[in-house]
Amino acid sequence: MKTMTCRQMGGPCDAPLHGNSADEVMAEGARHIQEMTDKGDEEHKKVLMMMNEMQKNPDSEVNKQWTEKFSADFAALPEDV
Repeated sequence: MKTMTCRQMGGPCDAPLHGNSADEVMAEGARHIQEMTDKGDEEHKKVLMMMNEMQKNPDSEVNKQWTEKFSADFAALPEDV
């Protein structure tokens, strides 16, 4: 298992997000962003809006760059102890 923070994924806070794969951490990050937005957090809402735009065009250069960076950052993380 590895841990990234919301901020490491491009978000506004240091909430820890855990997963055994990059996809698991990405899914937990999406849940976290949605939960914080539902609570009225405006900074997380901005990230949710950006995520929604990226999903509209998954083949965009911005989306590809984010995914490549996220995957590399996740791979470089040490396993949790």
